[in-house]
Amino acid sequence: MPDVFADLVGQDEAVDTLRRAAASAAAVLRTAHLPAPAVAAADPEYDELAALADDDPAPVTAGPAGDPGAGMTHAWIFTGPPGSGRSVAARAFAAALQCGHGTGCGTCPGCHTTLTGTHADVRLVAPEGLSIGVGEMRALVLRAASTPSGGRWQVVIIEDADRLTEAAGNALLKAIEEPPPRTVFLLCAPSTHPDDVSVTIRSRCRVVPLRQPSAAAVAEVLVRRDGITPDVARWVAAAAQGHVGRARRLAADPQARGRRDAVLAVPRRLTGVGTALDAASALIGAAEAEAEAAVAETDAAERAALQTALGAGGTGRGAAGATRGSAGQLKDLEKRQKSRATRAQRDALDRALVDLAGFYRDALTSALRAPVAPVHTDTAALAEAGGQKWAPEGALRRLEAVLACRAAIEANVKPRIAVEAMMLSLWRG
Repeated sequence: MPDVFADLVGQDEAVDTLRRAAASAAAVLRTAHLPAPAVAAADPEYDELAALADDDPAPVTAGPAGDPGAGMTHAWIFTGPPGSGRSVAARAFAAALQCGHGTGCGTCPGCHTTLTGTHADVRLVAPEGLSIGVGEMRALVLRAASTPSGGRWQVVIIEDADRLTEAAGNALLKAIEEPPPRTVFLLCAPSTHPDDVSVTIRSRCRVVPLRQPSAAAVAEVLVRRDGITPDVARWVAAAAQGHVGRARRLAADPQARGRRDAVLAVPRRLTGVGTALDAASALIGAAEAEAEAAVAETDAAERAALQTALGAGGTGRGAAGATRGSAGQLKDLEKRQKSRATRAQRDALDRALVDLAGFYRDALTSALRAPVAPVHTDTAALAEAGGQKWAPEGALRRLEAVLACRAAIEANVKPRIAVEAMMLSLWRG
């Protein structure tokens, strides 16, 4: 069975760094907790992991080269563009830290439970809404201060750490400044720019930069792990622009391919102001429908579970009073679900914009006669015709309009306004 880093595509340098850090972390535990030689010799049945669970926690240390803790520290930031595998790297590193062999073997209980999300000492924060609030972060920091139940490490993984509110970031900063013994924080963010991660948090973390994996590397893992045929794997890897999850979705989901085809048909439809606004409405509507379908089942299950917990349908004494007191909790649930739906809509819209940007990138490279492979091989002829018609300057302006739309939505501009402005820019050129 492959080790825990097998799914981290095209990141050899980062994997090497994480392997050495995991080995150093295991060395920290051994040097802090192994018995004296005389004790070990007298008791050949000595169980190191059991002793770790019973002993006092050892702090995570980072010493000079040659020291056991030289490659390990208590806080890490994984950076890289979407699809580079930030969260995959964080989970794999967490599994290596919990590995009974200290190597990330992929087969021991520590590795298996971490990768499947069931390890008692690994906590994951994956924001469903637009941000991570201070209440959630304070509860997480408090929980992370406890002693590891398995005797190795408490690991906190924060996906999309760039969505921390200012108050949540301050709560996390205090924990990183005064780290609990044997607790490791793993943050994932697009970059270390102050807009993504505060300077004070960045200064207390070790950074692991990840790069966009090549299409060839993505295609190889799709063939090896998912059993996708090589020709389809090469096509979806190029179309997804190195994003492993998006490539897998295109290969397995006919509806995803249909949505992509509709997006790539947009340039042909832009013949006037009316068609540009119609195309914007269609794009927004498709994103809303996709987001609604993605969250509908979860929303219904959460609402039913809450109503049951509050005694809905009950007929005994106090049932009516319990129902009257449920309005506030139902309102809070609806607020969280609305935030999650907004996030899902923006994610769906962003995927469409990435596909559209790929088309105009192909048009630009065609106009420049650049010796590079197209992103969308199935629309290469259309992109080439567009490049000849628009010239490099026109293709570049259109590409910049798509990228500006993505930036505007990320800055909380209303998606409909941003997309309509983009469509008009694409039409005018």
